[in-house]
Amino acid sequence: MVRDADTGEVLAEEAEAIGRATNNVAEYRGLIAGLSAATRFPAAEILVRMDSKLVVEQMSGRWKIKHPDMRPLALQAQRLLRELPPTTFSWIPREINQHADRLANEAMDRAQVGRAGTSSGDSRQQPRDSTDKPPAGSQNRTSWSPVGVGTTTLLLRHGQTEHSIDRRFSGRNDLELTAEGERQARAAGQRLRGVEIAGVVASPLRRTRQTADIVAGILGLTVDTDEDLVETDFGVWEGLSFTEAAEQYPAELAAWTSSTNVAAPCGESFAAVSRRVRRARTRILSSYRVGTVLVVSHVTPIKLILAAALDVPIGVLFRIHLDLASLSTVDWHEDGASSVRLVNDTSHLRLGSQA
Repeated sequence: MVRDADTGEVLAEEAEAIGRATNNVAEYRGLIAGLSAATRFPAAEILVRMDSKLVVEQMSGRWKIKHPDMRPLALQAQRLLRELPPTTFSWIPREINQHADRLANEAMDRAQVGRAGTSSGDSRQQPRDSTDKPPAGSQNRTSWSPVGVGTTTLLLRHGQTEHSIDRRFSGRNDLELTAEGERQARAAGQRLRGVEIAGVVASPLRRTRQTADIVAGILGLTVDTDEDLVETDFGVWEGLSFTEAAEQYPAELAAWTSSTNVAAPCGESFAAVSRRVRRARTRILSSYRVGTVLVVSHVTPIKLILAAALDVPIGVLFRIHLDLASLSTVDWHEDGASSVRLVNDTSHLRLGSQA
């Protein structure tokens, strides 16, 4: 199955029975089918998510390919990878890979029906090698637990600006924080004192950079910036309230709220924002492979990082609320899994207002 990471849309899926084979062979055959399908679609990068630890580790180059049946299949997959953009392999537990399991079962069921009355043979896959997990449904299968947390991202939205007060579209402008916004940033910094943070990465826009500088000053850290963490370009809606935009651009706003692929006039779609935020996230996780990093950004990029961690379509951003200077937390595990631990925490702001 090939899925668009930005929208969650299924671009292609295939289900084919391969007869009697080990699960490891079947998994490599599935990988080859998926990579072949992926060559038909333009992409800047590809993430392969499989529930076979063996295939993921071998294709990532961390495990040797010892079994003679696996080598030609691995070579075939590697040839396909040379035709594709940068590709990362990630293991996921079988429990959350139900779509692929359904396709496999449908293919085997179709093959079984086709042989009805002509053969008593069973086309279902044979037990796996001892190098991989037992087959699905096995009574001896162990439950999944993450190998360990590699990186924790603390996601901090910037503090208040003049646009925030009136709830206006605030994209690429360079407004500074209000006095209240500065107070919110200090409260966030105090909240994070005592937390071992390896680094701070921020959007370079003034409101995020000010927020990051205040927090980093409290923590004794410096700030790096990443252009891909900037807010959505809202085009001609910049500075308008939602009501004003609806009055002046009713058709355009209706289309924008109906699809993440639609941009504001002269602006940027959420799908486009998602692509660049994914680039930023990849760089951050590569730079901070272990430990905690504070990411100071805007409402849309933070929502998109949460959507990626939850592995849900980016349309979920319409269903998440993030307050100014709120904190959210995501653990990114060494095996490629992720855990959202906190969303929109503002307890530090309430404490700060009482101080």
